[in-house]
Order: sequence, then structure tokens, then C-alpha cells
Amino acid sequence: MRVRFWGTRGSIAKPGHRTLRYGGNTSCVEISAADGTVIVLDCGTGAHALGKALVAEQTAGRGHLLITHTHWDHIQGFPFFAPLRIPSHEWDVYGPRGLGSSLRETLAGQMNYTYFPLELEGLDARMRYHELVEGTFELGDVRVEARYLNHPAVTLGYRLEADGVVVVYATDHEPHSRQLAVGETPSVSTADDDAHAAFLEGADLVIHDAQYTAKEYPEHVGWGHSTVEYVVDRTRDKGIGRLALFHHDPMRDDAGVDRLVGIATARSESGKDGPDVLGAAEGMSLELEPRARRSPVRRERASARQTPDGRVEAQQLVLCAREPGNIEVFQRAAEEDKLTLLLETSGLEGAVKRVHEDAPSVVIFEQSVFGPDCAASVEAVREATAVDAVPPVLIGLVGPGDPGTASLCTAPGVEWIEIPVTEQYARTRLRASLLRTACRWRRASVPPDEQERLSALHKLDILDKPAEERFDRFTRLAAALFRVPAALLSLVDSDRQWFKSAHGLDVREQPRDQAFCAHAILDSEVFEVTDARVHPDFADNPLVSGPPHVRFYAGTPLTVQGRHRIGTLCLIDYLPRQLDEREKQLLKDLAQLLEKELETPGGAESEPG
Repeated sequence: MRVRFWGTRGSIAKPGHRTLRYGGNTSCVEISAADGTVIVLDCGTGAHALGKALVAEQTAGRGHLLITHTHWDHIQGFPFFAPLRIPSHEWDVYGPRGLGSSLRETLAGQMNYTYFPLELEGLDARMRYHELVEGTFELGDVRVEARYLNHPAVTLGYRLEADGVVVVYATDHEPHSRQLAVGETPSVSTADDDAHAAFLEGADLVIHDAQYTAKEYPEHVGWGHSTVEYVVDRTRDKGIGRLALFHHDPMRDDAGVDRLVGIATARSESGKDGPDVLGAAEGMSLELEPRARRSPVRRERASARQTPDGRVEAQQLVLCAREPGNIEVFQRAAEEDKLTLLLETSGLEGAVKRVHEDAPSVVIFEQSVFGPDCAASVEAVREATAVDAVPPVLIGLVGPGDPGTASLCTAPGVEWIEIPVTEQYARTRLRASLLRTACRWRRASVPPDEQERLSALHKLDILDKPAEERFDRFTRLAAALFRVPAALLSLVDSDRQWFKSAHGLDVREQPRDQAFCAHAILDSEVFEVTDARVHPDFADNPLVSGPPHVRFYAGTPLTVQGRHRIGTLCLIDYLPRQLDEREKQLLKDLAQLLEKELETPGGAESEPG
């Protein structure tokens, strides 16, 4: 994997003789994988030079732009990125989903006639936009994990795994603990900071925001950036190969960055298993090879693809607080995003009642309101969640001098905010919490025999061919036998599922991301979803939340060449239900007959009698 730095500065571009070595352009990093996949991380002013290089090298007619957030220093290079003006080019643009304007609308906004002579529609490349929440997805051979960072705008960090190496890009992130930020031992829970460290763990290269020093940080609390001391402390003892200090402060010249690298190097070497430290510089190119010590396997996360529109804005929040300052800040934050905020001042009993009756998405609470035994109070709130409802996200508000910090640290699954906070910060944390719970939709993993499986599928030579009665009779029989409105013969291709036969449903193909059948081919048994509307992996799948509003799915894999599962015979209903063991066996029996038909050239009817 190759990593090239095209812009390393933060906040605002800073060209000049004092920034020659580390560069003055804002955030832009290029990742090139062995399979030819090109990924651009952020599109600050450094994207101008990168775009010219890609056009000159003629190596990327297709690529992917991963935008962490839409502050200007991360998107100002977008209109000047040369590949977007070439009709033959094809680019996918990814960024965090917000609660207001879409990613496309935000990018178009900076190209409004008032600010720029060319509108977004004037770009000639074929472009697609994808709004992300936390989760994983694949770009070619590159597996990407997106995770929220702590910044005064909804911001994603990206962990990229390919070719046996891992790169983490985590710019514009502030420590959750203000004590950790200045290198001190924290007195409150560090769960959020520990989770961030786990996101970095085992990486061969971590590109991380290091805009300030511990001495500078007190004047920049809430600005959304890390200290070099925090970054080194979070990367020690984590099996990380190299740490690239990034997002250099515009007031820091080359000599200042040298001093920053010196501080980080000394701190890294003073501990056990610290990473090699470097200052990210424009023009720097790194060739990453697999290390002897492999990084740990990352946990599975929900798909990071787009979430259905309109769901987040309808959510209710409960605020359990008595402090006027906290009430005012969170009320204004909720009002800005048109969220319903229910104020509860009576204490734990009132919070439990609210959760049971109103099913809020988020509960924000002051530790004093929940009482000294915070862990027990949290459990009581969770137990109040109604059957089939999604448990709320719990956000605790804690001040540096609050008593009972030991209880705070042991309360599981609680996000903590150190108060006081600004309205902007509160708004961002609420957005991230809502968006984190918004996507109940998991993309299927790729089968281990994917290439051989696809080869076996394509050898059948039936994709994109007209309907055939010999296959239609199977789906008609299945629909009648199991009394379902729709039965399908689905073939799972590289990026789609294509229906050779679809009884009861007017459809020819769907994206593989959305395909229940992509899950069904991972195992030899019948894959069943009894009620997709409340299923944590499918509730927000567009086929469930939108037309055709699938509730029940059962699919059994179709195997060819004795081992490759190339598709399914599947059943769909718009009401919840469940197959018994006899029915599952009948579905498998019918699938076995269908497998013989698939592997018979021209069909059984064409064979001599």
C-alpha cells in the first residue's frame, strides 16, 4: 500500500517560506492499494496538486473520496480536483451523514454562484454520493471502518485495511477527557478515549491530529483537536508501527513542527512499545509492507452505507437535569436540529417512566439526578425499554469536581461529557449519538471462496438473460407451497443480486449491499429473518424501511459444482412469520431440484427422452 501526503496543514492554508518543509496546504492524503484502488482522504487545498498528478499519471479513471467532515479546510480543494472535470472519470464521494443538508448539497453550497464560478453540476465526471454512519464497507480490496471522532461537527475517522497492512486516518479529534489531553491521570471515565485507542490499535501507520501541545490546550478546549501528548499516550502499547503527526496548526512554522516531533519522539521512547514518530509533510510518500506482527482482527460493525432519510429527525430525547446552564445548552442544541427534547427534573423515577412510555433515542442525565449509584440507575433505565424497542443511548454529564466518579467509571455502555460544554459541542454529540443508533443495517461479509464462486456463477451464462419457464415454475411453486406473496431465484453477483425469476415482485436486480440473499449464501442452512422491522441487522435496510417493505425472509443457498453457493431460492412476506423444521426441509428439497436445473445446459426439457 502506498500513502502520499498532499496537504498536512489544519484550519487554513498557510503557504510561505516558513512552511516549506511540512507544507502549507490543508488536509489531503492519497492511498493506493495493490489492486489499483485509489482512495483520497479529505479534499483540502492539497487536492489541487493531487488531482493534477493523477491526471498526469493516468492511473486512476475511477476513485473514492472519503471526507471526514465538511469544514472548509477539508473540502476547499474539491472544486479544483482535476479528475472531477474529466467525463470518462468515475468517483464515489463519501462523508458523514448530517441532520440537515445532504453531503451533495453541502459540497454544492461552496460552489454557489456567489462564491465560485462553476456549479457542482458543471463537473463532468460521473459522481455518486454516499452518506455514512459508523460501520464498515469495502472499496475494492480495501476494507474501511468508519468511526465518529470528537469534533464540533459530525466527523468520521477511517481505518483502512488491505494488502496485509492497516492505516488509520484520525484528523480533527479532541480527547474526551480534558485531563488525558494534558497528559494527566483522569478522575472520570475514559471509556470513550479507550475506544478511540482501540480504533488505532495494531495499525502500521496512524495519521493523527496533533495540532496542540499540552501547554497550548487550555486555551483551545472545545476546538476539536488533539495534543501531541495525548496522541502518543493513546498509541503506546498498542502495537502501532508509525505515527504521523498531522493537521499542523497554521501558526506553527517548520521549526515549530520539528519541536513537536521532538516532544512526541521523546515521549514515545520513554514508554514501552511506542511507535516511530514522524511529522507528516507535503510530498512525503510511504510504501507500507506487512509487518511480522500482524494487526488484530477488527470487530464486525454495521454497514456504513447510507441511512434512510427522515428517521433521525423524528427521534425524541430525554434530558434529566436540574442545572439551568445544562438545560439551556441542550435545549438550544436540540432546537437547532428540530429534535424533540423532553425535560425531566424529578430524578431517576421520572427517567424510567419516560423511557418506558416515550421510547426516546437518547437519555442525557446529570450524575446528581441519577443518584450516587450510577451503574444501578443506568440498569434501571435500560430495563424500562419496551419490548422490541431499541434501548436508548445514555449520555452522562459530569463536572471535574463531581462526587461518585468511581460509580461513573463502572457504569457500562454510557457516553460521558465533561461539562461545561458549548451549544455547538452539545449539538455535535447529540447528532453523533443519534446517527450511531440510526443504522440498524448490516452488510453481509464476503464468502471466503468469492472469486471461485463468481467464476462458477458466470460459467452458467444465465445472468442478464430473458426469463425462462423452467425457472419460473420453481418460484410459482414455492410461492404457492409456502403461501407467501413473493418467491425469487436470486443470483448474487459481485455488486448486485440479479433475479433470474421473480414471482410476485416486479424487480430485476438490487444492490448487493441491500441483499438478504448475500447473507444467505454464507451458510448451507436456511437463512431466516422472522420480522425484519425489529431485527438489529435489517430494520433500516431500504428494502424494509421502504418499498417493498419486507418483513419476513427465508432463503436457502443454491450450490453448484458441489461447493460454490451462487444464489438462493428465497421467500418474502410482508407480515412476520416463521418456518417450522418441516417447511425448512421442503425449501431445501425444492432448492436441490433447482440446482440440477441450473447445471443442466438448456434445461432438462432439452435432454433426449
